[in-house]
Amino acid sequence: MYYLKRLKDLRKSHNLRQENLAELLRITRQQYGLYETGKREIPVRHLKILALFYRTSADYILEITNQM
Repeated sequence: MYYLKRLKDLRKSHNLRQENLAELLRITRQQYGLYETGKREIPVRHLKILALFYRTSADYILEITNQM
């Protein structure tokens, strides 16, 4: 899964913990951790929330583009 590093990099660049994003997505920290480790694919609805939260595109998160 190609978005793993980008998810983690975005979180760290915003000084956030997995708990913060899990709360935003209304899931457990463990579930969010599975997204970052690639053990679970991120649902489109969560991808959309994260793109809006980070003020970037889903294409950027998915590494389709390097332009935020």
